[in-house]
Amino acid sequence: MAADGIEAYNIAQKYKIHLAVLDIMMPSLDGYQLTVKLREQGQKFPIIFLSAKDKDNDKILGLNLGADDYMTKPFNPLEIIARVNSNLRRVYQLNKMPEKAETRLVNGDLTLDWDTMTVMKNGEKLIFTPMEFKILALLMKSPGSVFTKAQIYQSINDEFYESDENAIIVHISKIREKLGDDSKNPQYIKTIRGLGYKIEKK
Repeated sequence: MAADGIEAYNIAQKYKIHLAVLDIMMPSLDGYQLTVKLREQGQKFPIIFLSAKDKDNDKILGLNLGADDYMTKPFNPLEIIARVNSNLRRVYQLNKMPEKAETRLVNGDLTLDWDTMTVMKNGEKLIFTPMEFKILALLMKSPGSVFTKAQIYQSINDEFYESDENAIIVHISKIREKLGDDSKNPQYIKTIRGLGYKIEKK
């Protein structure tokens, strides 16, 4: 528990955090600013925003800054518990070792390594949030296969809610940005209009 953003930041420096639920309108350091500081330091634990701000722009901004999930007030307490559990399960699964043959996924100049949870492009290390890492891993594991937004979200987060479609769009956009992919003519993650996304085998 933290009374403001500064206290939350100090706690994150002192203790191992497994998941954070952040309000956006916090004194001293708001949720957006706190998320940026935590991600800049390489903190990869899931962050869920809980806010009265329900405009799409607010949600997109929060996800773009590094949040994994976003819920608006008022909310059903059972849903936030489900989302907390879902995010924790996802991190647990992310930390579990896959079969030995799958510990390294290579596609062209991209290498995804489950051992170190890193992504390399032409030998350069790229930094991804846990959600972004798992989405890219899903696509790289089955090159050429098309995944709908619902399939992507369910495969990495167990549950899917209608509001999660925008979250997937934002996460895909961030992955493309980090890969240096041109959204108008992507070389890595292709949008299949009316269906979903895929990564081509290179």
